[in-house]
Amino acid sequence: MLIINGTVHTMENGTISDGFVLMNGNRIAQVGPMSDLPMDFDRSAASIDAHGGHILPGFIDAHCHVGLYGATPPEDDLNESSASCTPQLRALDGVDPFNQYFADACRAGVTCLHTGPGSANPIAGQSILLKTTGAVVDQMAVRAPAAMKFALGENPKRVHKGQGPATRMATAALIRDKLAQALNYDLKWVRAKAGDEMDDPEFDAQLDALRPVVTGRLPAHFHAHRADDIVTAVRVAREFGLDCAIVHGTEGHLVADFLAKENIPVITGPFLMDRGKPELGRLTMENTAILARAGVQVAICTDHPETPISLLPFCAAMAARAGMDEEEALAAITINAACIVGVGDRLGSLSPGKDADVVVMDGHPFHWRSKVTHVFIDGQEVI
Repeated sequence: MLIINGTVHTMENGTISDGFVLMNGNRIAQVGPMSDLPMDFDRSAASIDAHGGHILPGFIDAHCHVGLYGATPPEDDLNESSASCTPQLRALDGVDPFNQYFADACRAGVTCLHTGPGSANPIAGQSILLKTTGAVVDQMAVRAPAAMKFALGENPKRVHKGQGPATRMATAALIRDKLAQALNYDLKWVRAKAGDEMDDPEFDAQLDALRPVVTGRLPAHFHAHRADDIVTAVRVAREFGLDCAIVHGTEGHLVADFLAKENIPVITGPFLMDRGKPELGRLTMENTAILARAGVQVAICTDHPETPISLLPFCAAMAARAGMDEEEALAAITINAACIVGVGDRLGSLSPGKDADVVVMDGHPFHWRSKVTHVFIDGQEVI
């Protein structure tokens, strides 16, 4: 499949004002200016003319709850209330691939999303990275698990009344305790495999799920809005050597230099909402721009259903309106998002060898009248 005559946003090798993208099967084969397309190439065969529009890598929502949260409350599978810490839960087992919001995502050019448990639990479980079309979650999965979800702040305090933490201190202490247990559990397994211990340790589902986190093989994503919660997340991550990213980071602008120095990425959002929660009192649309200018690697998320996933490109446009460089804002829903969720080698840019997830729009992606005209996922046209 060949897409011609468009402004190509490669996201890694600049923008081509009049270019083409050639897909071969489920991979991108070639990207370049129209002048590089051989004159004898059959442009009429399996080709799409962008007519001066824009060609982009598929958009990526780096944090949402699509598939775990339906159109009505009875379809809510977000938060597990049977225990305060549930690292053994897998989003893979809860996502409904026929949830209507996957189709909404496709129509908006969102070809991949990172979804998982909510923030009621200090340790909530394993998230999953999915393509946005398909009937079987296992086949849609790009990475499963993708991260372990942790939560700080108000949510873990107010959900498990009498059975969970009542203060920020207790939330952090509970997380530390579980991580310390997981380190000890991993050490016992290592010793058992080396023959230093007679028997394998008794299996523990929670600690087993945390083993890849404390050994650096699975990222830790910390829900944190307030600046002090953000710093606590970094503190805990440093104590245990975790591969850490901050999710939301609403007050990240207050500690932007700290986050840049610590090299902690932030998935910002949602910011198309009111200040209805105490932690959102200092919510500002400029947050993402301030973090980016400080040198923090940032992505933008919808946190669907807080902001509908179909508005992800609009969120990036609003970040640009609030002072973020336009290409940086595009990167926040493409290559930066891909890198933060661990798939920068496969997704997020129009580069030969990467997944053929491509979006064609009839105008600049940040213009309010621009429409998605074509969407390809793994080289297959889905819109």
